[in-house]
Amino acid sequence: MRRFIVLGHRAITSSGFSLNDLCGSAGRLDVLIRCINSTFFLSHDMRRDIELYLVLQGEPDAPKTISLRGDELKYLNPDERSTGALVRNALMKKMDTADNTEIRSTPGIYISRDGFKDTLEKLSKISTLVYLKEDGGSFDSINPSKDLTFILSDDKNMSEEEESEISKFHPETISLGTISYHSDHCITIVLWNLDNKIM
Repeated sequence: MRRFIVLGHRAITSSGFSLNDLCGSAGRLDVLIRCINSTFFLSHDMRRDIELYLVLQGEPDAPKTISLRGDELKYLNPDERSTGALVRNALMKKMDTADNTEIRSTPGIYISRDGFKDTLEKLSKISTLVYLKEDGGSFDSINPSKDLTFILSDDKNMSEEEESEISKFHPETISLGTISYHSDHCITIVLWNLDNKIM
């Protein structure tokens, strides 16, 4: 299984945003939606052996985590607007503030009150965590046969506190090069590398 955790520092945690302005009205939710497309879509097909966890930390009700599971997904289309509508549907779900049980929104899309630490902790128990960072080690050291979870941020760098939280789980730290790429491009590069290691 391949998994990605993307931290959305300002991504809105309510459904009160315009699908016509995912960049301005939704705390750069557009970045996370592009990550959805890069994770799941192939030419005329979708990846099924993959999961994506979007950790939303913006106003007004943070944190929330939206998870997408390729083996269950339906109704996902490549355009950002319709994907934004699926995310908005998940954010419309009523949630108990004291309960972080996942709620299914649509097939393959779930929402919970898990934060960044909760998500790292949950996935560290079932997967090898890999933190993508410019000064990390070589991607060649990655074993593609392992269950891997890649950690990355949105258009903002991880804070010192977030870096400290990540380090508690002792991830492998891997670099895709010295250039900072967009988050969705990082996902594409990782998947391309893994695909070619397996072939």
